[in-house]
Amino acid sequence: MADHRADLIALYGGAVARAGEGVTVRTPAALASETTDRVVWEAVFGAPAVRDAARWLLWELGQAVGARPASIAAVYFARGRGECRGFTVPAINIRMLAYDSARAVFRAARARNAGAILLEIARSEIAYTEQRPAEYVAVMIGAALREGHYLPIFIQGDHCQVNARKYQADPKAEVEEVKRLIQEEVGAGFYNIDVDTSTLVDLSKETLLEQQRLNFEHAAEITAFIREIEPAGFSVSVGAEIGEVGHKNSTVEELRAFMDGYIPSLRRVGDLEGISKISVQTGTSHGGVVLPDGSIAKVKLDLDALAALSTAAREEYGMAGAVQHGASTLPPDAFGNFARLETAEIHLATNFQSLVFDHPALPAELRQRMYAWLDANAQSEKKAGDTPEQFYYKARKKAIGPFKREVWGLPAAARAAIGADLEKTFGFLFDQLQVVGTADLVQRLVRAPYQSHASLERALVTAEDDAEAGE
Repeated sequence: MADHRADLIALYGGAVARAGEGVTVRTPAALASETTDRVVWEAVFGAPAVRDAARWLLWELGQAVGARPASIAAVYFARGRGECRGFTVPAINIRMLAYDSARAVFRAARARNAGAILLEIARSEIAYTEQRPAEYVAVMIGAALREGHYLPIFIQGDHCQVNARKYQADPKAEVEEVKRLIQEEVGAGFYNIDVDTSTLVDLSKETLLEQQRLNFEHAAEITAFIREIEPAGFSVSVGAEIGEVGHKNSTVEELRAFMDGYIPSLRRVGDLEGISKISVQTGTSHGGVVLPDGSIAKVKLDLDALAALSTAAREEYGMAGAVQHGASTLPPDAFGNFARLETAEIHLATNFQSLVFDHPALPAELRQRMYAWLDANAQSEKKAGDTPEQFYYKARKKAIGPFKREVWGLPAAARAAIGADLEKTFGFLFDQLQVVGTADLVQRLVRAPYQSHASLERALVTAEDDAEAGE
């Protein structure tokens, strides 16, 4: 391992040197070079010893220049106190062409002095994109280094979700499985975790409190677990969810029922920091509703409910506000509403995946081979009556992992063309969500203490997940 670390450091030609357990960066501009491209490639596709050395180096480079994984909790609780407002944090699920996509995020952010941005991956996405947390963190840091984004990086575990079917079979085992995933994520540098036990809401119960009981009890249990494992000097930002996306719209009364159960449940464990935001359902669905021609149906978003839920979350419970999932497939003119309504956060995924899949720079021959793979391996995704267009649109995310290396290995010109269009899309969203200039807020509020890679917990969760969560 020591030799591999030395070999990788040597690639920077004296711009980087070993310093104790970490490194010192003599020439920061050298990080924005093709050398970082090579280190990131090794961190993903290298032989195990080289891969681990590359991940160590990317982490330590980030620590040295300030591109450190961090928690956004301080920003969110400041918003709950009324100390900042007027913007909505985009939470971007990086699924496909991860390094180039993240580079596009950071280019758009730097051009706008934007810092309040989350990069996330859901439980299900980890499986079908073949990106375990340690790899994901390395790639996000590498992209930040490549683009000179030397700010705290907010990496989030999206939809750390309890699978309702598995829970019914063995409640304890399923909750423990979610905890193992969270332990791996926090151990890798995910200091923002969205706990999703909303799958356990039982609308057949007579009262709202009883409908939400399993949800708030397990959300509090998992929050307490996160407080046990978070590293010294960090307070992980934790979110919860009151209504499963794609189902019944949420109400303020349901929010109150959840919090009226969650707060005392957490207090029974100890004087622990609770959730900083609450995810709600207001009419969207993950990936959108696909029409027979492959296009997406227009969404009827309940903006009044979203505004009321955000206001209640802030004014009654001191949180940043409500979180809107399934937003990337909304029409462009919808995004200006979120900051105006003081929505805390929105989650965006499928549209960026679609941009890559449908981009003219992605070879048609490769796309057809991916679709052929879906025909042979993803028929379980096809519902009776689905047209081919509907099937491919809904199922093609499952081809991301099996074709990851090939897509990452596209010619530089193709990746640059895709990256340029992604940057335009991210830039538009950052403008609409009013996160322009939030780098100053992040630098003022967020503390990301130095943390050596050696201190990271080596949690091992390698079993394939099949939970259907995430956009």
